Amino acid sequence: MSINLDQIQKLRERTGLGMMDCKKALVETNGDIEKAVEILRKKGISVAEKRSGNKTSCGLIGSYIHAGARIGVIVEINCETDFVANTDALKQFAQDVSMHIAAMNPKFVSSDEVSAEFVEKEKEIYKELLVKENKPAAAIPGILEGKMKKLYSEVCLLNQAFIKNDKLSINDYLQEIIGKVGENIKVKRFSRFEIGV
Repeated sequence: MSINLDQIQKLRERTGLGMMDCKKALVETNGDIEKAVEILRKKGISVAEKRSGNKTSCGLIGSYIHAGARIGVIVEINCETDFVANTDALKQFAQDVSMHIAAMNPKFVSSDEVSAEFVEKEKEIYKELLVKENKPAAAIPGILEGKMKKLYSEVCLLNQAFIKNDKLSINDYLQEIIGKVGENIKVKRFSRFEIGV
């Protein structure tokens, strides 16, 4: 099957990746854009895994002030080189993540940052509720696991569904950017400010 420029352009708009990567993915999937998107996402994850141990001593600070100037966010994004720190892709990622933090108000960057005390306190609350609801004792550990996973998707930035594309988590979006720029990237930390809170 021959791949035309229109197909390549549509895939580029969806993924933000280069023409050659898009063309290769379309050739591999016989022009199926959905399957090509999946292949390119997997490629991004693969690149991210290979680069995950690389030192991230460069980066940029992203910020976002919500309309009305009542909510503001500052986020630190780290990468391997100044070159990548100055790319439009990383700048856009920092802007998107800042806006997402303003809207979704996560408490932690990742589940690794969640303290054991926080986890235990939440488990106790859930456990008490499940006992009051007369859930079978044997089912409680499984239910607790599901509730904790849901809690992480609410309080951990990387686990949250991305506000601009709820089919992706912030971590999925991060993996795509890593695949696009070919460097390890980390969301180091953030601060969210809100008037009156």
